[in-house]
Amino acid sequence: MLREVAEALRAEAQATNERRLLVLAGDRDAGFAAAETALDAADLDASATSLVSARDELDCERVPPANADRLLGTTRDAVVVDCHDACRPNALGRVVGAVDGGGLLVLLTPPLDDWPARRDGFDESLAVPPFELEDVGGRFRTRLVSTLRAHPGVAIVDVDADTVERDGLTHPAPRTARRPPTPPADHDFPEAAYEACLTQDQLDALAAFEHLRDAGTALVVEADRGRGKSSAAGLAAACLALDGQNVLVTAPSYRSAGELFARAAALLADCEQLADTDRDRPRQVETTGGGSIRFALPADAAALPGDPDAVLVDEAAALPVRLLESFLDADRVAFVTTVHGYEGAGRGFDVRFRGRLGDSAFDVKPVRLDEPIRYAPGDPVEVWAFRALLLDARPVVDQLVTDATPADADYAVLDANALAADETLLREAFGLLVYAHYRTEPNDLARLLDAPNLSVRALEYDGHVVSVALLAREGGLDAETRRRMYEGGRIRGNMLPDVLTSQLRDESAARPVGRRVMRIATHHVARSRGLGSALLAAVERELGDEVDWLGVGYGATPALLAFWDENGYSTVHLSTTRNESSGEYSALMLRPTSESGRALAARHTQWFAERIADVLADALRDAEPDVVRAALRAADADLPLGLSDDDWQLVAAAAYGPGLYSVDPEPFRRLAVAALVGGTDRLTAREERLLVLKVLQAHPWSVAADALGFHSHGQCMRALGDAYQPLVDEFGTDVATEEARRYE
Repeated sequence: MLREVAEALRAEAQATNERRLLVLAGDRDAGFAAAETALDAADLDASATSLVSARDELDCERVPPANADRLLGTTRDAVVVDCHDACRPNALGRVVGAVDGGGLLVLLTPPLDDWPARRDGFDESLAVPPFELEDVGGRFRTRLVSTLRAHPGVAIVDVDADTVERDGLTHPAPRTARRPPTPPADHDFPEAAYEACLTQDQLDALAAFEHLRDAGTALVVEADRGRGKSSAAGLAAACLALDGQNVLVTAPSYRSAGELFARAAALLADCEQLADTDRDRPRQVETTGGGSIRFALPADAAALPGDPDAVLVDEAAALPVRLLESFLDADRVAFVTTVHGYEGAGRGFDVRFRGRLGDSAFDVKPVRLDEPIRYAPGDPVEVWAFRALLLDARPVVDQLVTDATPADADYAVLDANALAADETLLREAFGLLVYAHYRTEPNDLARLLDAPNLSVRALEYDGHVVSVALLAREGGLDAETRRRMYEGGRIRGNMLPDVLTSQLRDESAARPVGRRVMRIATHHVARSRGLGSALLAAVERELGDEVDWLGVGYGATPALLAFWDENGYSTVHLSTTRNESSGEYSALMLRPTSESGRALAARHTQWFAERIADVLADALRDAEPDVVRAALRAADADLPLGLSDDDWQLVAAAAYGPGLYSVDPEPFRRLAVAALVGGTDRLTAREERLLVLKVLQAHPWSVAADALGFHSHGQCMRALGDAYQPLVDEFGTDVATEEARRYE
């Protein structure tokens, strides 16, 4: 019976150039045996088949589940996914796209009726302390099973009973053959590049890339996964390099840009223009005519190293908006992005960045690819994956929440059971969370539904989610767990206590219980109306008596620091390394709600203020001055100056007379921190930036002068003295006042 099902599935898949999904449910060993039978019956080549499993049970390539991303960009006739040890949503999202049209995706699962109640390796990752494995829910797998049983193109075979629950056949109507793409009549890129295109959409995208030959052009290329956008970008990069241009490529990782580089190198080789690879520069492709294509990680590429002629940003939606904005300094740039994909949906790019791009001086050329390359449009396996993993989740349509205000919104506790039972509610809430973060994965959907430490709160307007917060319970750990954390042990799911304990050496930091705001988002048409702040206030009203603190950790920007400061959160730490993808330093902030929470926040805010000057002169020397200003303004600390009479004489003399900052920068540094912590109304924004750049980060006068637009370092020196005058007046002792009067 199984042989007939597999043979029929394969035949229909080949006839339609679609994929089909075969579920082999039951005992694991029986599942492997059934998979071998099914692959043989479907006449699938073992050399074009991959098994994603910890066990090497089939005569084909085996890919460990942790390395499922190795299948990205590959084309396989069949992929068999062993879900017995762990059902990892990310792995499913990664491997689906590898199956070619006419191929099969095979899932080996426990019995479907029992599967949601079982606990596996992925569930163990959700059982963060102090929760146990039995606290993890099974809602995601309940949803997964429901979609498998409901969607067309999915066959289900019970391998224990040797029965067929569904045959998976869709019996589609005949379809017209796909027409070959037609190159434009006039084109500047080589004919070979257009001949390499597989669809008309891909060819049209390549033609649009020709605009990058003109200065001041920005191209936006959007597509769902599997439409060939990265391949088109690779062909375009090769064409630009053939013209002798220096092309800079960036992506969240080099692996993400692998297809782009492969297609570029192949075209250059076909044109006999590919230079020998330099082993010392493995991430660079050069032409014999002097052109080049080189890769840099986003944080490095943001500085536009080597003054590139053109920049290609692949998987742009997976990068934070602030980092994307740095590429607007390029002469010519293309943003290539997945609209819906496991790396994260493109809402941040689409909603937040497109407006910024539109306001720039660039001539923006939008391109969209809709036609799949590997399989026919409307492929049922793609439709199933989008539904099961919510790859296309997005907020409610604009018109329904355009008039939302805090006064009109209702506070809601979005229970995981309610989310799992209400598809519309789940899509609206998860869609907003996707929009809030530059990288949201299918794993996050499972965490939302099943992780015992997570909960969701929202504001609803007319029954629709307009603002949402994802909260993580942290802390409240026992003495033994705190000891392990202090001694360097990794404790999952307790980010804020972990940093305070392991990095800042506070062994008692994980004793108080808190709720960390992992993500918060307001619908883009209702932003800047106070809905986010209203949601935070409602969360505190509900949970303030149950926890000791509310907290947050995020990639620090001036706007975000100001938002959290306005909502009463105080800075306790700035990370000393930048996030590799975002290029930002992370800020950790606390808002205490109990005596133990206030004690925790007070000692860490105080220590942050006391140590920040030394950190800014070292690890944070390249931090943006406005980030530093905002972080210090949000530090609620009482910082004693501790300046001697001699110190005050020196500072006052430098401010009002002939004294020199360079004689002893230390008292100037203390006074700068005291002025910036909590904020001061006595300094302009430019003066505060000068204090950060010169006094706290110890940059040379020339660097500070250039950064702040001073005509000379002498003018910059005089400006620093002027900046200290109001500080001497506000903080100075009688000795300082007397010294200042000598120069009136």
